[in-house]
Amino acid sequence: MSDISKFPTRSLSRIEMLKYLCPPMQTMLPQFDDTAIAFEYRSDKELKRAEFLFSFMNSPFLTKIGMGATKLAMDWKLPVKGLIKKTIFQQFCGGETMEEAARTASTLAKYHVGVILDYGVEGKEGEAEFDHAVPEFIKAINYAASQKNIPFISLKVTGFSRFALLEKIHSGETLTDAEQQEWQRVYERIKRVCDAACRANIMVLVDAEESWIQQPVDDLADAMMELYNKERVTVFNTFQMYRHDRLVFLQASDKKAMERGYTLGAKLVRGAYMEKERARAADMGYPSPIQPDKVSTDRDYDEGVLYCLERLKEIAVFIGTHNEHSCMLAAKYMEEHNIPANHPHVYFSQLYGMSDNISFNLAHSGYHVAKYLPYGPVKDVIPYLMRRAQENTSVSGQTSRELSLIRKEIKRRKL
Repeated sequence: MSDISKFPTRSLSRIEMLKYLCPPMQTMLPQFDDTAIAFEYRSDKELKRAEFLFSFMNSPFLTKIGMGATKLAMDWKLPVKGLIKKTIFQQFCGGETMEEAARTASTLAKYHVGVILDYGVEGKEGEAEFDHAVPEFIKAINYAASQKNIPFISLKVTGFSRFALLEKIHSGETLTDAEQQEWQRVYERIKRVCDAACRANIMVLVDAEESWIQQPVDDLADAMMELYNKERVTVFNTFQMYRHDRLVFLQASDKKAMERGYTLGAKLVRGAYMEKERARAADMGYPSPIQPDKVSTDRDYDEGVLYCLERLKEIAVFIGTHNEHSCMLAAKYMEEHNIPANHPHVYFSQLYGMSDNISFNLAHSGYHVAKYLPYGPVKDVIPYLMRRAQENTSVSGQTSRELSLIRKEIKRRKL
């Protein structure tokens, strides 16, 4: 234990106190700088491709040019699909079909890394498209049930409902009779997917959306958890901790679950729509829902992780982050409190193609880890790929960190 004389005289938060009380890193804790474990599943050729991509994304200017050119080429139907598939698509996606994604999942399984199957098609509109999504998800669930390392599927409510309908419900406007029927169909689509998942013993991650459509998404997630999280955890709602109200909402969700007799599934992420959220708030003249700075986001995220880990009898937590500190904080807390690394209510997750140093080293140390693995036709997952490129450019130090680890492993292999 740390020497009490080294404690600062000012009062400490729970997170700061934990930093002092945690013992020095032991061998059972993951070593996030171990690139031999992190990239063992990657061939030399794949590492070189990753080095090229992250070098490109390390320049905001080049990334912006590349994103614009890609969108233009796809809009003009230029023959660039092959180039995209062999580069950015191959880095961040599992394949164009579920069968291709399954082969990627098989590779990860050799290293005890699970998979979250995500049918990454976005931006569809129309009842026929929404209806078509249901059997596609059920197909993914049934396949996942046949594999040991696919414990999750991920869904976005905007894949089953019109954005404008969600926006109207969130704003509290009265729905017409036709819109009420439309909303009932959305509910039934989500229920069919969650019901299939419950019967197949597969977990469902309900993704967060923009703040101005989030309320109906939360309502749907709560309704599904109340139906399917009684005996075991099937459904997880997502809490974007870059919103300043989400830590309180997490606590309120826990209380609601306890009152209604179900287990809360809590997927904790920092967030994905910061620029869009701030811009909309500024344009429309309302207070931004986003935290004032990264320090506040990090604080609430880590507080949320500790809140869930303290309540594992009533909460299942999904720690979705690329932040090494947050992952190590959770791992140290689990070790300090004799929580087994493979506790059934604790999962860590990172996106496929990113932060392999976290994912594979956690898995190597015995923790439950699942990579978020999107799949779908190249043209349909372009929005997802554009977000990955933008995220790597905008998150301070993310691309540089990826690049330095990749280069470290390339150098290690040469030696």
